[in-house]
Amino acid sequence: GWCPLSPTGAQTTQLLVEPPWRPAVLWDRVTLTCQGSGTTGATTWYKDGQLWGQQGLDHLSVTESGTYTCYRPGSGHSPPIRVLDDELVLQVPARALLEGDTVTLHCRG
Repeated sequence: GWCPLSPTGAQTTQLLVEPPWRPAVLWDRVTLTCQGSGTTGATTWYKDGQLWGQQGLDHLSVTESGTYTCYRPGSGHSPPIRVLDDELVLQVPARALLEGDTVTLHCRG
């Protein structure tokens, strides 16, 4: 799921989250994928503002709660994604929601 959505045609870096629910929770075995128009294979990952994980890979398996971003030369930094370690969460689909949309909520713990 994409979140947030950038304007059509914008040259930006985004984080794709699997499974596609917000908030992301650690016990869901979250995988982040850095996507954008920038250089493939040159991704830099950050957790809570610090360099994190193996650099250069477009995918990151999250093992700790925190706020994650990625950077790609040519398209910049992604918006941040928070991964929580909460025991009980109310999740919404990780996509742009508009007023009047029918939404499935997940209450999970």
